[in-house]
Amino acid sequence: MNGRILLHILAHVGAEAGVSPATLSQRFGSKRGLLLAFAADAAADAAAPYRRARAAYDSPLAALHAAADEFAGHMSTPEEMANRLGMLQLDLSDPEFRVHAAENTRAVDAALQELCSDAVTEGELPSGTDGSRLARAVQITIDGSLLRGALTGDGDPAALLYDDVDHLLRRIL
Repeated sequence: MNGRILLHILAHVGAEAGVSPATLSQRFGSKRGLLLAFAADAAADAAAPYRRARAAYDSPLAALHAAADEFAGHMSTPEEMANRLGMLQLDLSDPEFRVHAAENTRAVDAALQELCSDAVTEGELPSGTDGSRLARAVQITIDGSLLRGALTGDGDPAALLYDDVDHLLRRIL
């Protein structure tokens, strides 16, 4: 991973925690150790936004939109997206990180599949809708919408993401 990106991540995490990047490195043994701990924690908690949204909304589709909105809040600037892409680069290039990234992806897939299946069961989506396939399309739409928004700066990321996911869902209805 690019050392500059790693230092930026450490500085950001340190600022959030109220400690220096050096203190973080010392606590986790290395910058890599810190990032591996971060990746493991993120994977373990990947479905949390979907669970929170589902608990807050009666409608599975409203919960899906709420979870997507939460993601938009975390990746609404080009800098935030660059940080995410820096981590993705690490996830793809390092086998230990890839394990956590795969766990994260599977947890998100399962959470989205559950929301989509609930939407079918509750009549928000047509009977016979393939929840697994739709969940994958929703995740691809979320990722693509956030990346496109960061690249172009066109409009409010949350509003654009809502519109993109809504457009996908309307194609099914």
